[in-house]
Amino acid sequence: MIERIHLRIVLEVEKQGSLTAAAGALNLTQSALSHSMRKLEQQLGTDIWLREGRNLRLTQAGQYLLAVANRVLPQLNLAEERLGQFAQGERGALRIGMECHPCYQWLLKVVAPYLAAWPDVDVDVKQKFQFGGIGALFGFEIDLLVTPDPLYKPGLVFEPVFDYEQVLVVAKGHALASAVYAKPQQLTKEVLISYPVDIERLDIYNQFLLPAGVTPKRHKTIETTDIMLQMVASGRGVAALPRWLVEEYATKIDVVPVRLGQRGIAKQIFLGARQSDTAIDYVRAFIELARQPMPT
Repeated sequence: MIERIHLRIVLEVEKQGSLTAAAGALNLTQSALSHSMRKLEQQLGTDIWLREGRNLRLTQAGQYLLAVANRVLPQLNLAEERLGQFAQGERGALRIGMECHPCYQWLLKVVAPYLAAWPDVDVDVKQKFQFGGIGALFGFEIDLLVTPDPLYKPGLVFEPVFDYEQVLVVAKGHALASAVYAKPQQLTKEVLISYPVDIERLDIYNQFLLPAGVTPKRHKTIETTDIMLQMVASGRGVAALPRWLVEEYATKIDVVPVRLGQRGIAKQIFLGARQSDTAIDYVRAFIELARQPMPT
């Protein structure tokens, strides 16, 4: 019978790289760890690892067991955490995943009143996931996913909570600063600055440049919004960000928002959750609070 310790061993050996290191991390002796896995292999009638010199290589069965461990252990850990909170009279914890770099500033404006309204709920924000945002929801790494690009899957629900316009950001002295809107061809000589996200997920590419068969002179990535806008203000390039965010920064940094194309690019922020969790009162409360007009 597969037990939790077997999953932990497979996961830890993969993480640590050896039986000895995994045994130390799990506070087991190497002999006890090896005996446990040999017994499981005998019960299953198949090998979990193959030895290649001093190294271990997972068999096909081992790879499957590792996938099960990655999927099941986070759920068990979460269940224990939640049950412990219930036992202590606590409400719970809300773990929020981010798939939208500029949405972080928006999220802060929702979290502040939420914490005030729900003092017995802790909030944590995660921006990196082992299997991406959707995988993090299915793997119980997070409870809510903030994303502008929902991927609808059975068992998940995505609710739109905030509308915004994606705009081009240029320095106040830029030739496009006074334009009613920007055309794709006008960016062929520009350095485009973006967050470190795959090009196919950048709206300025897939909804503006690529349909027109246009690419910028150069593409540069920067992780932080403040540095990105400082680079734009100093004439080092242009960027694409939500209009509301640009207008906030424009009071202290010399940048200007310009519409992308005559019709602009309309976007929404979505909150994704496991369908089974949407009835939890503090999860539902966060979604409803996020729908309200953003405070200034």
